[in-house]
Amino acid sequence: MSDSYSILQESEVDKFQFHPDVKTLVHGDSTEKSYGKASVAAFFSSPYVMMCSAAATLGGFLFGIDQGLISIILGLPRFLKLMPEIDATVSSDASFNKGLMTGILELGAALGALQSGYAADKISRRYVLLLGAAWFTIGSVLQTSAFHFAQLVVGRFIGGVGIGTLSCVAPLFIGEIAPPHLRGAMLVFESWMVVIGIVVAFYVTYGTRHLQNEWAYRLPFLLQMVPGFILAALVFVLPFSPRWLALRGRNAEALNTLSRLRRLPISDPRVQAEWVAIRAEVASNKIAQDLRHPSLADGSGSGLRREVLTWMDCFRPGIFRRTIIGIGLQFFQQFIGVNAIVYYSPTLFGTLGYNYETQLTYSGITNVMQLAGVTPTFFLMDRLGRRPLLLCGSVICFACHMIIGSVTAAYYKDWPSHPAGAKLGVAMLMIFMFSFGVSWCPIPWAVPPEVTASSYRSKSVALAVVSNWANNFIIGLIVPVLVQKTHGYGAFFFFAAFSAGSWFFVYFLVPETMGVSLEDMDAKFHSHTGQEDELRKVSLLNAIVSGGTAPMENTNDTPPADEKHLSEHFDYA
Repeated sequence: MSDSYSILQESEVDKFQFHPDVKTLVHGDSTEKSYGKASVAAFFSSPYVMMCSAAATLGGFLFGIDQGLISIILGLPRFLKLMPEIDATVSSDASFNKGLMTGILELGAALGALQSGYAADKISRRYVLLLGAAWFTIGSVLQTSAFHFAQLVVGRFIGGVGIGTLSCVAPLFIGEIAPPHLRGAMLVFESWMVVIGIVVAFYVTYGTRHLQNEWAYRLPFLLQMVPGFILAALVFVLPFSPRWLALRGRNAEALNTLSRLRRLPISDPRVQAEWVAIRAEVASNKIAQDLRHPSLADGSGSGLRREVLTWMDCFRPGIFRRTIIGIGLQFFQQFIGVNAIVYYSPTLFGTLGYNYETQLTYSGITNVMQLAGVTPTFFLMDRLGRRPLLLCGSVICFACHMIIGSVTAAYYKDWPSHPAGAKLGVAMLMIFMFSFGVSWCPIPWAVPPEVTASSYRSKSVALAVVSNWANNFIIGLIVPVLVQKTHGYGAFFFFAAFSAGSWFFVYFLVPETMGVSLEDMDAKFHSHTGQEDELRKVSLLNAIVSGGTAPMENTNDTPPADEKHLSEHFDYA
């Protein structure tokens, strides 16, 4: 390896000579600091990583597109003529059918999210991105060509499987390829792209609605396939994530990929330190799993049994509350009502007495307000903290819903005589969208991985994502009925109640995670899980740097020779 840019072979891993600085860099956040400070210039300094991250975030963009286009399509006369099942003047079950058609995508997404973690470990994050794009494309074809309600529902369910798959794997992939000091900023892509997708699709459909034929609604369904095709094409130039390569025992390839991603030679101590940290974490998680389930340690258990047991681990003592925090935050994110407004904003503005054109105008503005709110949050989170933003967001969302509900209940019978009340309702909806964007939009995605120990993190975060999609489905299903049965005001009081509940949930259950160490986080949950994971990882880091390999880096997953020693020393059981 005289050439500093040479490619490491698998047979050379055991004999690899580490740079002397690696022993210092592998501990704490030294590796992250060694790359320098996060800045706009640093953000754009790695075009290859930028391209890979942008490709992965197209999954979030696809979901945003669906949210943006469906809000207008649901009210198009030509679409209602083709789908009388959702036309209130034709069908008595129109409200339920509209909710089913809207929410079935989220039900598919929950299924996609549930299976994506297992698939990502088996066939790689890269190929699961392709799989998600394929599911989404099939669903889009069925939606574009639909002439019957049943076909449209099936198409949206299949498309939802793709969106759910991408929603889980995209941030996982981005987090594993991004430089340590830019990881948080690059993960912002996913949240931004969802909201940007909403805005873009809304205004595309706003334009196509003027077409005097079926393409007024078929064209938006067709155009949403374009970013799916782009993602599918880009998958073939994306790298395998270094962590997945280490998970499969391809350690040399992991180092070579890191070198390419960082545009640094394999002799660079920063690249080597990242490589060591990845290998140690993979080995540590394997040991933790085998110590929790000794019957699986010899590799004799079936893959399905292992998978079920690892999901059940998320509800063990000391982990249960952390898991519930992720699930609960995603539950309240949906039941505060944002997607009800995104999906049905024209209908909700209709309850305030506005005509169709005004409904669409205000609906577009509400989407832009959410984007305006999301943008500064990723700077505020690390300055103000997670809890203050969530608590303030809950209060403002509660107040907005109560005001809108009260005004609607008082004036819905005679809006023309109360224009000021209608304007107040619009103003409160705009404030709600902005405040939600600042608080409950990004933070429920940031907190779950921060409160969970590394050996439980992937499954715990996946459960939070499934909670998001499942509750999103429920919201899509019930809101049209709520609006129809209560003239709109019942829906706002419903969301106000859950906004109040979200404040109590955060106040009593959710700890502040900004700048909190593993030890302090464990203390908040009266647990030692994070400390145990970290101690085990440190031991493995030292073993790799000193001897080239670590326990559990073999491909057959047999228990390491010193597993008994590690178990006695750290008491992991």
